[in-house]
This record gives sequence, C-alpha cells and structure tokens, in this order.
Amino acid sequence: MNYETITLPSGLKGVLLPTASPVVYCGIAVGAGTRNEEKGEEGLAHFCEHLSFKGTERRSAVQIINALEGIGGELNAFTNKEDTVFYCAVLREHLPRAVDVLFDIVFHSQYPQAEVEKESLVVCDEIESYEDSPAELIFDEFEDILFAGHPLGHNILGSERQVRGYRSEDARRFTERWYRPDNCVVFASGDVDFSRFQRVLERADAKLQGTMRTKQAAHPAEQPTAAPARGGQHTTIRQKDTHQAHVMLGTVAYPTGDARRWSLYLLNNILGGPGMNSRLNLALRERNALVYTVESSMVSYGDTGAWSVYFGCDTHDVKRCLRLVRRELDKLMAKPLTPTQLKAAKQQLRGQLAIACENRENFTLDFARNFLHRGEVADLTHVMNHVDALTPADLQAVARDVFAEESMQTLIYQ
Repeated sequence: MNYETITLPSGLKGVLLPTASPVVYCGIAVGAGTRNEEKGEEGLAHFCEHLSFKGTERRSAVQIINALEGIGGELNAFTNKEDTVFYCAVLREHLPRAVDVLFDIVFHSQYPQAEVEKESLVVCDEIESYEDSPAELIFDEFEDILFAGHPLGHNILGSERQVRGYRSEDARRFTERWYRPDNCVVFASGDVDFSRFQRVLERADAKLQGTMRTKQAAHPAEQPTAAPARGGQHTTIRQKDTHQAHVMLGTVAYPTGDARRWSLYLLNNILGGPGMNSRLNLALRERNALVYTVESSMVSYGDTGAWSVYFGCDTHDVKRCLRLVRRELDKLMAKPLTPTQLKAAKQQLRGQLAIACENRENFTLDFARNFLHRGEVADLTHVMNHVDALTPADLQAVARDVFAEESMQTLIYQ
C-alpha cells in the first residue's frame, strides 16, 4: 500500500491512503480503550466516546450532528479493548470541515453534566439491549473469564450502576489522560492529494497545540501488565432462560508480535472461518443439522490474544456439539495437513482477504487501527507472504499448543 504519513508539531500522526474514490473516509483513532480504565472506571472509555458528541467549546450536540449530516456525510464512533475510533464519510471537497469536526469532538469536548445525565440513560438502554442478546453478550463474558484479573478482563459497556454514577469530571479525567495528540492518529482514505491532506492537518494542529499542553502534562506513566496465563480446563454454566443454548470454548492465544499467530490465523479460517466449507460448519451444521451458526475467531492484543469457538444449539444437543468440535480440534493436533489441503486453505484465505478489502469502510478502519498500534500497515501481499511460508508442521505445532483440551475454558448459556 502506498500510504503517506506526517508527524505534526503536537505529536499527532497523520496517515493518508490514496484511492480513486471521491468519498473520503477519515477519522481520529485514539490509543485508549477498555484496558486503559483504572479500577472503578469500568465502562468509562465507551461512555466518553458517547459524550464526545454532546457539546464542545464551539458546537452544541445538535450542531455536531448537523455539521456533517447536513452535507450528506456520516459521523460515527466505536470503542474496543485497546482503542476508540471517531470517523466519518464525506465527499472529498468536505475534508477540511470533517477534520475540523473530528478535532473539535476529540480534543475540545466539554462533557456538560446535563448531557452526562441524559446520555447515561442512553448507554443504560444499550446495556439492557446487549444483555437481551446472549449471542453477543457471551463473547464479552468469555473474555472476562479468559483474562480475569487482567486489564482486558472486563466488558466494554460497564454496568448500569457505574454508568449512572459518572460525572463530568470523570470524563475529563479520563480524556485528559488519553485523548492526547501524541496518543492519536488522524487517518484518511480517498481521492485526496497528500499535500492537501497535510495542509488541512497543519491548520488544525496549529489551533490545537496551545490548548493541549496541560493534557500532555497530565498523562501518567503507563504501567506494564503481565500477560495472562492459560488456566486449566474449566466449564462455567449460566442460567439465562433462553430458547437455545449459547456456547463458547477457547483459550488464551498469541499477541500481535508473536509469529505463531500466522499459523493460528490460517487454522482458525480452516476450522470456523466465513466459508461454508469450514470444518466446524460441515461437522455441526451440514452433516448433523445441529446448529444454525458456528464460527471460530481469534484476536491479538499488544501483550496477549484469544482464540475461541462459538455456536448456538438446542440445550439437549450441547454435549454432542462439544464432542464434534473436540473431534475437529483433535484431528488438527494429531495429523498434519497434506500439501494439497494446505495449498487449498491458503488459496481460500487469499480470495477471502481480497474480497474483504473491497469493503472500504471496514478496510480503512482496520488500516487506521493497525497504524495506531504498530506504526505501519501490512498490505495483502505482506500478509500472504507470511501465510504462504507456513508448513504443515507449523500448523500442527500451533494446533497442539492452542487446542489442547486441558487448557480449554467453556462458557454455556442455557
């Protein structure tokens, strides 16, 4: 990818990925998420994301909405475990306005108490809605189990009690620690000349520098945390009174810097990737009609990772489904893939990644987050070079490490 970067006087980094589209996706990625919350701040990173749209030094909440919506643009945000991303889509001629709005909501939000109290009701509704969706809720609770006692081990939304108790000063305290130029990346993707992108950012940064000095000074030293170890085999059952059972099993896996994650990446796609020919889909759905959805997933963080399988089934089929999943894992542990199988798996992954890259919004957001955390972005060729280098022995070794039954955690909603 021929992306270009700039580091501004405030410490803010900018990255532009040129494309031929007149629609520009741009935003600010902040290096702060759930794991950056201190004890007693659970859910605050996500709450601050919401509150950033509720009034700045220059704009009211309604003016923020109209600033881009009024020209046909879209403005949104999301919070993850390691980052918060504010982003928009506009026509390229509106890039200066988009950058101005983004700088305003990220660096100049006021968090008025009246808006804090109103938005807490909205977030509490979001929490209640989430708790009514066990197929989503189980993913967060499963990570809570895997990462118990670690900063990653609590969910993004927090609890209703905590959210209702937050005040303006809580939001200011959190954002003064983390919403700093040197902890952010401004990104854009579209038919934009880099010199124009640079000028727009330099003007915005010049306005910003004086107001951010105190925030930079308020940032405490980050304390390293030990990576969570794998626990022993354990099953947790929650009574949810749902029509079907929801089940997850998995274990702690590899961080972003671990070369073994490439083997797990390919194994995960073979087992429960998006293809209908994934081994778990064939075993549980196509051959036995036990599930509608079964998938496996992996996530890599800066210091650790997770791998898991999710499926939903009738409550009386849970044990049978777990046996079938275990059988597929054991196969990959016991016998290496043949050269033909490995070649087919690599070819399928290459096609899936190429198609996924066509979704510009998702691709741009992934691009921005990768640059935020690693200072560089690997293109499809780079990724496939890693994957193409994998051997059957590489995959079997990782399967034996990650899929071992004695380290599997299982969570069941029924």
